[in-house]
Amino acid sequence: MEYTPNLRKKYTDQIVGNLKGNYKSVMQVPKLVKICLNQGVGSGSSDKKMIEAAQQEMTMITGQKALITKATKDISNFKLRKGMSVGVMVTLRGNRMYEFLERFITSTLPRVRDFQGLETKGFDGRGNFTMGIKEQIAFPEISIDKINKITGMDITFVTDTNSDDDALALFREFGLPFKKDNSKKEERKAQLEKKALEERRELEEAAKQEISSEEVVENNEESEDVIEEDSMNDQSTSTEPEIEDNNQDLSEETDKSES
Repeated sequence: MEYTPNLRKKYTDQIVGNLKGNYKSVMQVPKLVKICLNQGVGSGSSDKKMIEAAQQEMTMITGQKALITKATKDISNFKLRKGMSVGVMVTLRGNRMYEFLERFITSTLPRVRDFQGLETKGFDGRGNFTMGIKEQIAFPEISIDKINKITGMDITFVTDTNSDDDALALFREFGLPFKKDNSKKEERKAQLEKKALEERRELEEAAKQEISSEEVVENNEESEDVIEEDSMNDQSTSTEPEIEDNNQDLSEETDKSES
């Protein structure tokens, strides 16, 4: 009896039946063509041991021998010459592709640090989805005690459809955990933030108006006090000569009475 991976059985038995209602023919239902894994070694391109370690790790992860990729031209800024090894890659098809996808969904993604779901922005507009893994130790095949350096990789899922929506529906049926569309929630949040900002500005303007009105009242009170003081001073200066005149009259009267 020929071996068939679980996801391949699921595709033929369930996924095609769930998606065929959206198409005129069963042959139009999208399918997964291949999965491409690509890992660059960066500054380790001149280190032969690092290239060999990356090739061995990629082979353990995929179950298929990894191919060493080489530079196609000279780049002096990166000290790179044509023909130098720059990374490793693997292209999976058929049963190995479905086996890797099943392990990736059930074992690898739950081990990714701070994983909250896949972003839909990884689609390229032609039905292909690309994502990145920052640490190769997320794969259970890699032992953290036997690695020399933490490296990441890019994984591309290629389909035979040119529609991102159709490909997304296919990947959801396979079980890839994509994030829900939170555009409405984000719009609502932005509206609330905008409203709160407007209310804050209104309160600040009202407070400024109150402060300015209080300053006007204080200035008016100060001006009234100044006017009262000036009037008091005027009264005091006007009464002084009158007092002197009265004193002179009294002295003259006393002189006359004595004489």
